[in-house]
Formats: sequence, C-alpha cells, structure tokens
Amino acid sequence: TLFRSPVKLPDAREEAIHHAEVVQRINNLIANGQFGRLFAVIHFASRQWKVTNEDLILSHADIDAKCGDKIRLEKVLLVGGDDFTLIGKPLLDRDHVRVEATVIEKTESCPKIHMRFWKRHRYQRKRIIVHPQTLLRINTIDRKST
Repeated sequence: TLFRSPVKLPDAREEAIHHAEVVQRINNLIANGQFGRLFAVIHFASRQWKVTNEDLILSHADIDAKCGDKIRLEKVLLVGGDDFTLIGKPLLDRDHVRVEATVIEKTESCPKIHMRFWKRHRYQRKRIIVHPQTLLRINTIDRKST
C-alpha cells in the first residue's frame, strides 16, 4: 500500500522511568564489581583501538614519553562489560573513565626501500623509509558510577 500506519512513539514519562531503571542497574553492577572484564574503544594516534587489560598496542607514532612512563589515554569512545555498554557522544567524560598505559618500547620500523628507476636514462633514486613505533601495554580500565 501507499500509506503506512502511524508509528507509535513511547510516552516520555515511561521512557524516563525506563532510563532511570537502566542507569540504576548499571551503577549497581559497577558499585558491586560484577561487570566482568571491561573493554574500551580508545582513539590514539589517529586510530581507534579496542582494548582490555594487559593488551599490547603497536602504534606508528612517536609520543613524548620515555620507556617505562605511565600515560593516561583520555579519548575514550566506548566502555563495556558483560552486561552493559556505555557509548560516548562522541567521547565519554574523563572523570568517569580512566584508561592507563605504560610505554614498553620505542623503536623504528623495518626499513622500506623506495626505488625509482628509468630504463636507458641512467636514472636511479633510492630512498630508505623508517617510521617511529611505540609499544604500549594497557594497565587498567576503570569505570566510576555516575
């Protein structure tokens, strides 16, 4: 048919009550520590990473931290556990989520050779490309109830 039946929207009062119940249930899980292993999606070095505790990240960026330094990753897009997922719009608040990492190693990538060559012109150009790399270990993902 050309006509659709109208869509019934939920009542605003019922929606608010349901939202408050869900938030209360999640806060109880967090307060009691019954959320299992937390995971987070973070934005670091122009990429998004899904991480949990004790994960390793090999980033193709050079950061201003020495080996052994602990850093805090503040751009957290999403945090979840067994029974819940909290999504930021676009980021979660820094006061509610804490993701800490340790710089394990700072190295350079394997050399890549970029060769340009023209036949019968005596033209050869060789360029060796090396990028900095940083290896991070995720120490903790902490979530505080709101």
